[in-house]
Amino acid sequence: MIYLTIPWPPSINRYYRAVKGRSILSQEAREYRAAVVELVNQAIPFTDRLKVVMHAFPPDRRKRDLDNLIKSVQDSLQHAGVYVDDSQIDHLSIHRCCVVKGGKMLVEVWNGYTGHD
Repeated sequence: MIYLTIPWPPSINRYYRAVKGRSILSQEAREYRAAVVELVNQAIPFTDRLKVVMHAFPPDRRKRDLDNLIKSVQDSLQHAGVYVDDSQIDHLSIHRCCVVKGGKMLVEVWNGYTGHD
């Protein structure tokens, strides 16, 4: 299992842009992915079934849908080499925590998840 502290992600609503009928990563998404890659030192990606627990510390008190954060974090962790593919995730939970300046995400990734907590 690993614990990661990563920056507050862009909402999935701003993660992709439509260009000429194709969906591409936005500039904000590319910058976020690069920041996560820089912070994560995962030399060998996990290949087993996974349990992922996300603790969301928003940057302010604005209303936010937590589910809009999940895909941005999953995509960035995959790109950073934490796991091979986010389809490996069998258990996923996200919790809203207290406001912290700038926001952040604390993420727990459990390798070898068997469905028994």
